[in-house]
Amino acid sequence: MIQAKGYAAQDAQTDLAPWDFEHREVGPHDVQIEIAYCGVCHSDLHQIKNDWFPGIFPMVPGHEIVGKIVKVGDHVKKFSTGQLAGVGCMVDSCQICENCKDGLEQYCLEGSTQTYNNNDRSGVPTYGGYSNTIVVREEFVLHISEKLSLAATAPLLCAGITTYSPLRHWKVGKGHKLAVLGLGGLGHMGVKFGVAFGAEVTVLSTSPAKEEAAKALGAHHFVVTSDPAQLDAVKGSFDFILDTVSAEHDMDMYISLLRTNGTHICVGVPSQPYAIQPFSLLGGRKSVAGSGIGGIAETQEMLDFCAEHNIVSDIELIDIRDITASYERMLKGDVRYRFVIDMATL
Repeated sequence: MIQAKGYAAQDAQTDLAPWDFEHREVGPHDVQIEIAYCGVCHSDLHQIKNDWFPGIFPMVPGHEIVGKIVKVGDHVKKFSTGQLAGVGCMVDSCQICENCKDGLEQYCLEGSTQTYNNNDRSGVPTYGGYSNTIVVREEFVLHISEKLSLAATAPLLCAGITTYSPLRHWKVGKGHKLAVLGLGGLGHMGVKFGVAFGAEVTVLSTSPAKEEAAKALGAHHFVVTSDPAQLDAVKGSFDFILDTVSAEHDMDMYISLLRTNGTHICVGVPSQPYAIQPFSLLGGRKSVAGSGIGGIAETQEMLDFCAEHNIVSDIELIDIRDITASYERMLKGDVRYRFVIDMATL
């Protein structure tokens, strides 16, 4: 076994703290990565607190992982030692179901194996990127360009692909009016991709103070959703709304901002179910849809697109010992826009 160290939650009531654990040895088709940086996702906090479902403890969070390959298995063909590499939200799938064969491993019909808080296909718990190393099968490792800041690339493995995938799926681009609801870790990436794809992008936010930042990211317009006059001015005007909000919010009000045949795409995950009046959808043949991360091929496509267009996340680099304080700041929206852990501080 490979000895590893990281930060783990021992249960849902305790803060993260140092913890030693083990990974499997590098098999014929495995890649071992020495982790340099790991992004901090809101879902990390949800999972260590059992907000969505009972967790597997001790839990080492982290699924926005970048670093350098230190060992490869004998049959690995796509990677070699010394290369930069990344790991996102999943580390395995059945590889044989209809969805996996279509490059949709995230929707594996047998269930994809999550990077942490999951059992792998042998029944052993998976441990994530708040640690010094990880072992992953070759098919779920991603090439990382040396053109971009490695630390700022880390959040692309979740925040990036979570916003890139639905915009690509619904072919959002030139001629479309896209609203991005919420300007946080997901929202700021939605703005960057929407602009890069050629859409006319509006940021919807409850905070007037975020207008300058939204415009700096490339947004064409900004709407304060707590201002009735501003809301009335954009009713029925958007082709798509990319909803990145993880707190409860008035879905009916936002759906009213869609044009006929418009689509409200949910990528944020509130703890409580959505409440939607049927007439909000019937009056305009509107749709509410959801999207998770992308498959491996699409995630690599996204990383290559980012390298070509110089797109990374806006980050604040933190010491791993400050992770609990960073969670508290994240809950207050006090980060622009993604915390990333420097694993050299472990």
